[in-house]
Amino acid sequence: MNGGLARIESGWWILLAALMVFPLVATEFLTLQVGAYAMILGILALSLMWLAGYGGMVSLAQVAIAGLGAYMLPILGTNTQDVMGLGWPWWLTILAALAVSIGFAAFIGAVAARTEGIYTLMITLAFSVVVFYFARQNYTLFNGFTGFAGIEPPALFGVRWRDPVPFYYLVLAFAVGLYALVTYASRSTFGLSLQGVRDNPRRLRALGFNVTAHRVFAFALSGFIAGVGGILLVWFNGRIAPSSIGIDITIDLLVIAVIGGLRLPIGPFIGALAFVLLDNFAIDLINRERFNTVIGIVFLLIVYFSPDGLLGLWKRFGPTVRPLKRRAASPAPMAESTE
Repeated sequence: MNGGLARIESGWWILLAALMVFPLVATEFLTLQVGAYAMILGILALSLMWLAGYGGMVSLAQVAIAGLGAYMLPILGTNTQDVMGLGWPWWLTILAALAVSIGFAAFIGAVAARTEGIYTLMITLAFSVVVFYFARQNYTLFNGFTGFAGIEPPALFGVRWRDPVPFYYLVLAFAVGLYALVTYASRSTFGLSLQGVRDNPRRLRALGFNVTAHRVFAFALSGFIAGVGGILLVWFNGRIAPSSIGIDITIDLLVIAVIGGLRLPIGPFIGALAFVLLDNFAIDLINRERFNTVIGIVFLLIVYFSPDGLLGLWKRFGPTVRPLKRRAASPAPMAESTE
């Protein structure tokens, strides 16, 4: 068993080393448009995976949660549209953006926590639609259809963090940190209780657990993850508009999470990488307008052959790590009788 665990741990270190070296050998396009963008989408999908995989709650409001927090950057900070832009310090603006995402997610959780299944899905979808149309029609605060432009990460330590290589490492640091956070949370007392709520809420309630509080807190944690992803996405695009938080993006995020797998935190990142590779290179084989058709076909095939996504296919056809067998101890020789 120790040998098998050692191989798994060494595999994670190899993967991390490969991610660290990637921008040193790849082009700027691959570094930014594939590597960094895939990790940002993976972070957003991770917030959905946390709720669906460990809490049993499929949320279609994660993009709206991320977008509402991200809108705080140009509203409270600075932008080039001459609308709002209160000029707060960058650190205070980021904290406020995360607080808005967490608070909005907790509010959605409080409303949806007493529902299950399709009802949770429809409630979260309703919140997503409300945020989209409110941002699109409100020009005083959200600048309507145009949105905001000229949004960049702060220049710290003499580094322009929007450059491809620094931005890649910035996103990688947050991706690794949030992955570790979800892994730790899933193994904590709260995470194990949340999985119990997922499997049998009635029994957990009978044992004295507050099922509603567990679900609300799970939504709040997902809001923090989505808020970080939304901030990184705005820095990546340099702008935010209602088109950034539309229903099509929400569906894409759900597809990414399902393609990668909802059982482990690494799944959303795998699904995001597959999605970004198809998004960038499928146009070399097919018409750009047929991209959604290709994604739909890939989605159906993966779900049909492996409900656990690409992770399920890896477990089925990939190499397995088997624990080392211990040699059975030979019985001690019997002492000869002296009688």
